[in-house]
Amino acid sequence: MTTLLIDGKWISAQDGQTIDVINPCNGEAFARIDRGGAADIDLAVSAAQRALDGAWGRLTATERGRILLRFAGLILGHTEELAQIEARDTGKPITVARNDVAAVARYFEFYGAAADKVHGQTIPYLNAYNVSVVRVPHGVTAHIIPWNYPAQMFGRTLAPALAMGNAAVLKPSEDACLSALKLGELAIEAGFPPGALNIVTGYGHEAGAALTAHPGIHFATFTGSPEVGVMVQEATARNHVPCVLELGGKSPQVVFSDADLDKAVPVIVKAIVQNAGQTCSAGSRLLVQQDIYDKFVGMVAAAFRQVRVGTPEMDLDCGPIVNSKQYQRVSSFIEEAKASGVSLLAEGSLAPGLSSAGYFIKPALFGSVPRDHKLACREVFGPVLSAMSFVDEEDAVRLANATEYGLAAGVWTENGGRQARMAKRLLSGQVFINCYGAGGGVELPFGGVKKSGHGREKGFLALEEMSTTKTIVQYHN
Repeated sequence: MTTLLIDGKWISAQDGQTIDVINPCNGEAFARIDRGGAADIDLAVSAAQRALDGAWGRLTATERGRILLRFAGLILGHTEELAQIEARDTGKPITVARNDVAAVARYFEFYGAAADKVHGQTIPYLNAYNVSVVRVPHGVTAHIIPWNYPAQMFGRTLAPALAMGNAAVLKPSEDACLSALKLGELAIEAGFPPGALNIVTGYGHEAGAALTAHPGIHFATFTGSPEVGVMVQEATARNHVPCVLELGGKSPQVVFSDADLDKAVPVIVKAIVQNAGQTCSAGSRLLVQQDIYDKFVGMVAAAFRQVRVGTPEMDLDCGPIVNSKQYQRVSSFIEEAKASGVSLLAEGSLAPGLSSAGYFIKPALFGSVPRDHKLACREVFGPVLSAMSFVDEEDAVRLANATEYGLAAGVWTENGGRQARMAKRLLSGQVFINCYGAGGGVELPFGGVKKSGHGREKGFLALEEMSTTKTIVQYHN
C-alpha cells in the first residue's frame, strides 16, 4: 500500500520505511502506512508550487468552487465506506464516524459555494488614482492535522485553503490517517489538478517538522498540543511564515442556580464523553453554583453511570482511547486523582467482551476538585470531568478563567443580563449559552486565546486566514 499522494500520483516513501496502523480496540496492527520524511516533503512542496504555477493557479474562483462541490458529492456518495474506515482507525462509534463524514462533506459544500464570493474593496483616494484591495492565496500551505477527528480536520483545514486557490501539503497523524488517504483518492476523482493537494504520511518529528521548516511553504496550520505548537511557530518563523494554531483547551461548563438543570445534564455529559473525551473543546470542567452543587452534581453522576464504552460496531456512547501512549496518560490522571484523595463520584461502564488489550477507559466524574489540582488545570484529553463549586458570578468568572487555555465555554442560566455579562468576560474563543457545541457548526468561526492558540478556522473568517491582501494602485491622467 502506497500512502503518499504527490503530484497526483500515489507513491511510496523514498526510503521505503513504513509505520504500523494499530487498532485501538485490540492493540493489533491491521495496516501499514509509508513513513514519509524530509525528501518526500520536498517533493510534495515542489509539486504544490508547480500546481500554483500551472493548471491549479489558472483556474477561476468559480472553477475551483465547482471542483470542491464535486468533491463534496463524492464524499457523500462514499459515506459508509469512509465511516467504516474512520471508525476502525480511531475506535469511535460508527454513528459518530458517519456524522464526521457528513461534516467533512459539509466543509467542501460550504467553501465550494463560497469560493467565488470573496470580494475585494475599492478605496476612495486622490482624484488621479484608482485603488483596490483584493484577496489572493498565500501560495503553498502546510496542514498538520491530529488523530482525534482525522476526516473532519481534513475538511476544516483544507477546504478553505483550496477554495482560496492555495496548493496544499497535508501531514495527517500517524495514529489515524486512513480516512484522509481515502479522501485523497476521491479528490483525484473530483478533478483537482496534480499537485493541488498532496498528502505525506509519517511521524510528526520527521515529516511534520520538515514541512513546517520548509522554505517553500507560505502558510501553515497545526492542531495539537501547546508544546508542539511552540515548535511549529519557531520553525515557520525562521522563514517568516504565518500560521494558525489550535492547541487544546480546558473548557468550563458554568451552571448557575437558575439554570434549567434537566436540559443541562445530557448536554454536559455528552460534551465530555463524546469521542472518548478526545476533543479539544470538550467541556472538561463542571463549575456549579454552591447552593445547587450537591443536587446538580448528583444528577450528572447518575447520568455518568449510564455511559457505556465499546467497539465501533456496538455503537455505544464512546469508544477506546486512540493509542497506548494516550491511554497511559489518561489513566495516570485518573489514578493520581484517586491517590491524592479527590472524590470519584461516578464512572461509566465497559461493555462485556472487550479485548483486555484494547485502550478502553471508563468515563470518570470527580467531585470537589481543588482549584489548584492538576485535574482542574491541565488538559486530560480523555473522558474525565472535574466538578467544582463557585459562590457567585464574580467567583464563577474567576474560576472559569483560571487556566492557561481559552477555547470554548458553556454558560447555563436563564438570566439574560448574566448571559451577556458572562459571554463578555469569559476568556474564550467560543461561548455557548444554554447549549454546547451547537452541532459542530462549519459556519461558526473557531479558535482560542491564551495557550489554546491563535487564528480562526471555520466560517468566512477561515477564508481570510487562508489568504492575504494585495493593494493595487492605478494612476491615470
